[in-house]
Amino acid sequence: MKRLTETDAWAALVEHHQAIAATSLNQWFADDPQRFARMSLSAAGLVLDYSKNRLDTRALSLLTGLAVERGVETARDAMFGGRAINDTEQRAVLHTALRQRGGTRYDAGGVDVMPAVGEVRERMLAFAEAVRDGRWRGHGGDAIRDVVHIGIGGSDLGPCMACEALAGQGEERLRLHFVSNVDGAQLAGVLGRLDARRTLFVIASKTFTTIETMTNAASARAWLLANGARDDDIARHFVAVSTNAERVRSFGIDEANMFGFWDWVGGRYSMWSSVGLPIALAVGADGFRALLAGAERMDRHFLEAPLAANMPVLLALIGLWYRDFFGAASLCVVPYAQALARLPAYLQQLEMESNGKSVLHDGRPVDVGTCPVIWGEPGTNAQHSFFQLLHQGSDTIPVDFIMPLQVARELPGHQRLLLANCIAQSKALMVGKDEAEVRAELTAAGVAGDDLARLVPHKVFAGNRPSNTLVMPDLSPASLGALIALYEHKVFVQGVLWGVNSFDQWGVELGKQLASRIAGELDGDAGDAHDASTRGLIDLARAALDRSARRGER
Repeated sequence: MKRLTETDAWAALVEHHQAIAATSLNQWFADDPQRFARMSLSAAGLVLDYSKNRLDTRALSLLTGLAVERGVETARDAMFGGRAINDTEQRAVLHTALRQRGGTRYDAGGVDVMPAVGEVRERMLAFAEAVRDGRWRGHGGDAIRDVVHIGIGGSDLGPCMACEALAGQGEERLRLHFVSNVDGAQLAGVLGRLDARRTLFVIASKTFTTIETMTNAASARAWLLANGARDDDIARHFVAVSTNAERVRSFGIDEANMFGFWDWVGGRYSMWSSVGLPIALAVGADGFRALLAGAERMDRHFLEAPLAANMPVLLALIGLWYRDFFGAASLCVVPYAQALARLPAYLQQLEMESNGKSVLHDGRPVDVGTCPVIWGEPGTNAQHSFFQLLHQGSDTIPVDFIMPLQVARELPGHQRLLLANCIAQSKALMVGKDEAEVRAELTAAGVAGDDLARLVPHKVFAGNRPSNTLVMPDLSPASLGALIALYEHKVFVQGVLWGVNSFDQWGVELGKQLASRIAGELDGDAGDAHDASTRGLIDLARAALDRSARRGER
């Protein structure tokens, strides 16, 4: 396959970018009063306003042509068809099958996966309902009040983000806690507030060998036993999201309470599977099915809409436009809803673990920039921290604003002010404030002479800074499902455009391998196996651990 920069569409885009790069968004809006109507799109209940981007209809046409030339439609059909598009691991990529509600066949290796998907889903949802309505009880006969989910990476970020986003619609009697860091302070801080008799642990690890997760699980088990439980009580307080039945049984978990998933479900795409058990516990079976339904609606749109009116495709093309033609090395995501506080962290993994690659499918190095750094925080807090950089910094950083119109927990006047701020920030980034406006404002305020000359440059906003605004009708499970599926498909399309495998993650392996080795060396002599820096750090860590051991803390 040709490199991206060798395509006909790429050459045309380079030429067109040079022609319009200096054009002002203000000018485009002045020239075209219908720009918003032409550059906004509805799908699966969401609205995307992409009119505040530094491109015109010609650029969009050329970008769509690039998607055609790179085979986005063919690759999309191969993914939905169960082809092993994860070629380094020879696996299909079928997380979309997890949100189908029946009637559609999804094959992996010639086998319809839907019967197994349906069986695990219904068993998981039945368990969630039993916990929610108090039928599932701890060893002392008490109903469960606290659920502690122990996982890491994709087994943590998706469920944690979704449960926080949907907290206003959750079961008030249940409290959910998420533990992922092997730093014992996180688990200890959670356990210190709980009653062992009324606590349920969900251990999420496909192999049941993930070192961070299993270290936390072992400590949670020891805590339960130290607080009045016996070995045969473990099964009342622990369930597993895993495929390793032998290890699950040896831990003390009843295999009937092991909820599996499949190798065609990548960790960062797994919240739709049994990994989403905490979501089902939070919002119930109906809420979980609504989450799936919202994602399925976006799947349908992605499959059926023409590329030029396809929301995931447009997001992907706009992102590539800034990354590879404007040199934007980061993308800021700002949700205007405190409930979506974990969304930027979730998207960090989804995007950077998927497309943070520098090698093409055929092993050659890429010749363009791939995934930008994803970062962000909720508005309005973000406006009082890093928005200074967005407005007046030396780099142009595209922004995705996420704007739910309604939220579950609202106080009088708050949502009105929140929405106003979101809309205002996207406008401020675009229009800016030129020197003449600043000078006139300061003069009207009585500033003159040297003070006026001194202050003017500091109050100028360059403007012409791009953004998308994604409007959600609410923070319902269906809307959240559609939003997450939108970003999943955006990531897939960009991977196809760049020619990288979006579904492996070899980059996380080396550090884990070295950590396992060094952990053993902290109890012994590392010898000369490491560079001077690593040896010096091991010596410092070993000395600290030895001091802790002498104090009885280790």
